[in-house]
Amino acid sequence: MKIAIPTAEGKLAMHFGHCEKFAIVTVEEGKIASKEELTPPPHEPGVLPKWLHEQGADIIIAGGMGQRAQQLFAANGIKVQVGAPAMEVDEIVNAYLAGTLQTGVNACDH
Repeated sequence: MKIAIPTAEGKLAMHFGHCEKFAIVTVEEGKIASKEELTPPPHEPGVLPKWLHEQGADIIIAGGMGQRAQQLFAANGIKVQVGAPAMEVDEIVNAYLAGTLQTGVNACDH
């Protein structure tokens, strides 16, 4: 499984479209096997879901994301988890894997 997390300054960026990089975390046997940071292409509607699909992402964990973006991720076979807090990547992934990731309200209102 590959988990994509939009980041800024090493932590989850609250709005995925304004992130500096994406952490792509590969999970094997329930644990983090590897992690890479990739610079995304310029943000335009529909670009990031396709690009992350090409990177092999199965899920994206974000603070906030608009409804249209969520639909585009779903159309690209990527599960969306929104409302995650601005924590470090390893903390988010480990909490998600343990089923303890606390998510709140979608931080995006469009």
